Amino acid sequence: VQLQASGGGLVQAGGSLRLSCIASGSTFSNYAWGWYRQAPGKQRESVAVVSRGGTENYVQSVKGRFTISKDNAKNTVYLQMDSLTPEDTAVYYCNIYFGGFRRDGILADRSLDGLDSWGQGTQVTVSS
Repeated sequence: VQLQASGGGLVQAGGSLRLSCIASGSTFSNYAWGWYRQAPGKQRESVAVVSRGGTENYVQSVKGRFTISKDNAKNTVYLQMDSLTPEDTAVYYCNIYFGGFRRDGILADRSLDGLDSWGQGTQVTVSS
C-alpha cells in the first residue's frame, strides 16, 4: 500500500488543521485506518483510528479535539485537529490499523505490529 499524507503546517496554539491521506494499492474499504504521529526524540504512536464501519477511537490526549473520518470512494482518511497545543507537534502518518475498538471511544490497542511500510508523513508544528 502506498500512503501520501498532506495538510500539515505551522499553526499557533489553539488553531486547527485538517490532514488528508490517500491510500493506493489496496482495497481501502477492507481495512480499519489510523493516524499516527512521531514527535522529535519519541517513538511513533497511534492517536486516532476508524473502523471499517466508522467507529472512532482516540487516545485520551486528543479525544474531544481531533476527529478522524474516511471516504471510501476517495480512498482517503482525514484528521481534523482543533485546539492544537505545542504537545501535538509531530510528523503525522496514516496507515492501516489492525487492533481492536472500544465502545467508550478510547484507543487502547497502541501496537504498531504489522505496520512495516510507512509513507511520507506530514509535519505539524504548533507554536506557543
